[in-house]
Amino acid sequence: MTNGDLLTMVKANLAITSAAWNTYLEQLVQVARKEIAREGITIDDEAIDDCNLIVMYASYLYRKRVEDNAAMPRMLRYALNNRVMAEKGATT
Repeated sequence: MTNGDLLTMVKANLAITSAAWNTYLEQLVQVARKEIAREGITIDDEAIDDCNLIVMYASYLYRKRVEDNAAMPRMLRYALNNRVMAEKGATT
């Protein structure tokens, strides 16, 4: 998926219809990619589950900006852990 596709999915996830947030949300998609890579995950842009992981992470980053001490949602942490284990298990 392209970054434009991911942006569309993030906006749908957050129920944002305005284009006013596009630049900020595009930046969050890039940050999400880097943070996921920092976890040791190699993103496959053709894998729907990896794209969904980027969307979930970028949406979390958007929501986190307005909450004090916003903990990462458990479903996102589980998805990241499962993805890391799947990748590391496949290479051994």
